[in-house]
Amino acid sequence: MDRKANFVKIIVTFSIFASFCALAQAQPQRSGGRQQSAPHSSGRPPPGQSTQQRWLSLPPAARQDFRRNAERWMRMGPEERAILRQRESLRRAQIQRETDAALRNSGLSLDQQKRAQFESRYMQERRRMEQTLRQQIENERQQQLPALIQQLKREFQLEPNGSATARPAGSPK
Repeated sequence: MDRKANFVKIIVTFSIFASFCALAQAQPQRSGGRQQSAPHSSGRPPPGQSTQQRWLSLPPAARQDFRRNAERWMRMGPEERAILRQRESLRRAQIQRETDAALRNSGLSLDQQKRAQFESRYMQERRRMEQTLRQQIENERQQQLPALIQQLKREFQLEPNGSATARPAGSPK
């Protein structure tokens, strides 16, 4: 019975989390004019889709990440969840400030609809840029790790008596 209750909790958490994600990622709606029918280049499904359609349209890797995050969220205590919510709120506020600054620095004077489009596009491009930078950093880290391991291996070579000793890198013998 306990496993069934946990399973139900996970499903409910998935549903709630997916709903919040859908709300957070939804593009601002146009008022008046016709809707744009261009495909979304961000890899996200269109905002009008149901939660089930959004779930089914996710690539398998994204579904796996979502499941892992939801399970991690379920294991967290209320304090940890509150901290994460606060961090996310602060992150969103920071991005909003930077978006406003980018609009101000652009010198553009936009109506509400165009402003919403500018903000949406800015955040989309920013996300893409940050993902690219994270990937570049990870690639560089992976390239530098073997040299670091070799350096540490030399510093911490086993002595003839079998004990490991740390030798300072710059000290001559």
